[in-house]
Amino acid sequence: MHLLIIEDDRTIAENIYEYLESRGHQCDYADSIVAASALLARSPFDALVLDRNLPDGDGLVLARRLRAEGHATPILVLTARDALEDKLLGFEAGSDDYLVKPFALQELEVRLLALARRSTARPADPVLRHGELEFKAATQEVRLQGRLLALPPKALRLVAELLSQPERVFSRRELEIAVWGHEQDSSDNLRSVLHTLRRAFGDDAPTQVVNVHGLGYKLVNR
Repeated sequence: MHLLIIEDDRTIAENIYEYLESRGHQCDYADSIVAASALLARSPFDALVLDRNLPDGDGLVLARRLRAEGHATPILVLTARDALEDKLLGFEAGSDDYLVKPFALQELEVRLLALARRSTARPADPVLRHGELEFKAATQEVRLQGRLLALPPKALRLVAELLSQPERVFSRRELEIAVWGHEQDSSDNLRSVLHTLRRAFGDDAPTQVVNVHGLGYKLVNR
C-alpha cells in the first residue's frame, strides 16, 4: 500500500513509518495540513493515517475538505482523544476508522489493510490543469501548450502546488513546505526554483508565475 502519515509528533511518525516500511508498504510523511495537502495534490494514496492535533489545525478539517472534493481515499484517524463525541465527530467528518493512542503497530497495519480491501472507489490519477499548463501526477509530467517540460524534482513539486489552486496566491511559507517539507532559512532557495520554472515556461508562454508584492506567488493566464 502507498500510505500517507499525517502526524506532527516525530517520534510517533517515525515509529509508524519504519514499521509499515518494514512490512513492505510505501510511506510518505507530513507534519501539517498544508504539507499533507501538497502531497495529496501530487500523488494518490491507498489510505491516510491522520492525527487531529496538527500545528495548523484539526486534522478533521482536512478530512472534511477531501470528502467535499470527492476524494474516496480511506482515512484512519489516529488520536489521543478517546471520548465518544470525538469518535462521532471523526466519522461525521468522513473518516473510515478511528484508533486511539496508545496503540499497537500491528493493529494499525491490520486496520489499514482492511480499509484498503473495503475501498471500492479509487480516485483517478489526478491531472491538474490551468489554461494550457498540465501536470500528470502518475507520470510526473508537466506540459505547456503540449510541450513536455524537463523539470527537476523541486520544480515539479512547485508547479504541482501552484496548479492545485490556480489563481490563488500562495505564501512563501506554503510553497517552501510544498517543495522541501519545511520552511527555508533563506528566501533565495525558493527564488532559485521559481527561476528554473519560469525559464522552462519561457517568456512568451500563456501561463506564468507572477509575484504578488508582499503576499506571495500565483499562476496566471495571459
